[in-house]
Amino acid sequence: MSTTDYVVQLTEKHHRIDDKIHEEMLHPSADQVHITELKKEKLRLKQKIEKFSADPN
Repeated sequence: MSTTDYVVQLTEKHHRIDDKIHEEMLHPSADQVHITELKKEKLRLKQKIEKFSADPN
């Protein structure tokens, strides 16, 4: 798998997590712990995306 393919997969997963966060926040009884975990995972993905996007290899 090329780096570009990997970044695309990470980006897609990042968007799916973002969608999950928005869905969770729509519920009046939203689980804040779960939302926080999703946000942390989203941030980790963003950092990986930035790392691999900046890496020329």
